[in-house]
Amino acid sequence: MTPAAILFVAFVLVGVPVAFALGGAALAGLWLFEGAPLRIVASRMFGGIDNFSLLAIPFFILAGELMETGGISQRLVTLARVLVGHKRGGLGNVVMVAMIFFSGISGSTNADAAAIGSVMIPPMKRQGYSGGHAGAIVAAAAGMGILVPPCLTMVIYGSITNTSIATLFAAGFLPAFIMAAALMVHLRIDAKRLGLKPDPRVPWAVRGKAFSEASWALLLPIIIFGGILGGVFTPTEAAVVAVIYAIVVGMAVYREISFAYLLRAFVRTGVTSGVVMLLIGGANTFAWLMTVSGVPVAIAGAIQSIGGGRAVFLVMSIIVFLPLFALLDGLPGMLMIIPVFVPIAQRLGVDLVHYGILMTTVMGVALFLPPFGIGLYIVLGLSGATIGEISRHLLPYLATMMVVALVIAFVPWVVYLVPYVFHLYTPP
Repeated sequence: MTPAAILFVAFVLVGVPVAFALGGAALAGLWLFEGAPLRIVASRMFGGIDNFSLLAIPFFILAGELMETGGISQRLVTLARVLVGHKRGGLGNVVMVAMIFFSGISGSTNADAAAIGSVMIPPMKRQGYSGGHAGAIVAAAAGMGILVPPCLTMVIYGSITNTSIATLFAAGFLPAFIMAAALMVHLRIDAKRLGLKPDPRVPWAVRGKAFSEASWALLLPIIIFGGILGGVFTPTEAAVVAVIYAIVVGMAVYREISFAYLLRAFVRTGVTSGVVMLLIGGANTFAWLMTVSGVPVAIAGAIQSIGGGRAVFLVMSIIVFLPLFALLDGLPGMLMIIPVFVPIAQRLGVDLVHYGILMTTVMGVALFLPPFGIGLYIVLGLSGATIGEISRHLLPYLATMMVVALVIAFVPWVVYLVPYVFHLYTPP
């Protein structure tokens, strides 16, 4: 392990924020290179964020902030409930479908968990779910929802690896639906075992009313992905369109966004975007230092000495990603791992679109992995359960999600199919 890596681990262990730990470790490591100018740190940090694609980040964050009002999340949940609440699995199915709807608007996994959890956990508890079980279902659904674009993880991965963000967005759809289906089968089995009753079937008139009330919110992802897949605009331009649409709908149609709320959304977006950009800049500097120190080459040599080629590499990637993303809150871990593992993936012939979706899938699991996943504590606060109670229910769902991750790893056409159909990508 290089001195910079040792320093980074030490900084994290003593509680230094990850962005400063990355930058500080890189600065100290660079200082150990005799004669290396320290101005490289500033140059690499600026170079890391000087990317047009990254402009999509603040706009998608702002669009999510504007569409996450209580009324909009409630409308989406109501629609999901009248569509699937009467199926066996009941409110668990509702959480899954509502999360797909909401993830297509938000782009933030933690925000998805907070918005859907606050609306769904109370009625789930009233219908017989324990707090731990209800929280576990919301956590698993939010982990699945990271695959539903727009996804900030995909934007950052695409910008760093020069992979088409539109292709990554399209590639996430089928894996998301497969994971949602697998979790809903799991929920159906649990509901039968525990004797949980579904909602009564509602008339089609009620379903039509729910769809009408949620239609404006549902149009946003249709506009975003229709425009991207149809070649009307780029993902960055789509993010700007999403913000304009969210402001118009929130202020003129739903009348739930005031000028005061809009100002607070701008401030929260600025703070969140600043944190993300600082992370990217620090990680870019740290990754550059790891590269010139020969870390990727050393790891590649170790993997090749083990043998097994791409299959072993993909399994090793999952094993490394899971604890690292859980400990470092997903995005910082990804920023650290990309410069080390992506060159190895390319050397072994692993397609970068496939690898990016696999990385995103594992991140969805890691963000809620007990006891470290940061998303887990959001759900804990909403459910009122202890970490032991929620872990007992959550671990089987995470195991189901990991089975889907292995399917994604070894059946790459699950990733390629949608981009291929829309002529966005020709697989290798």
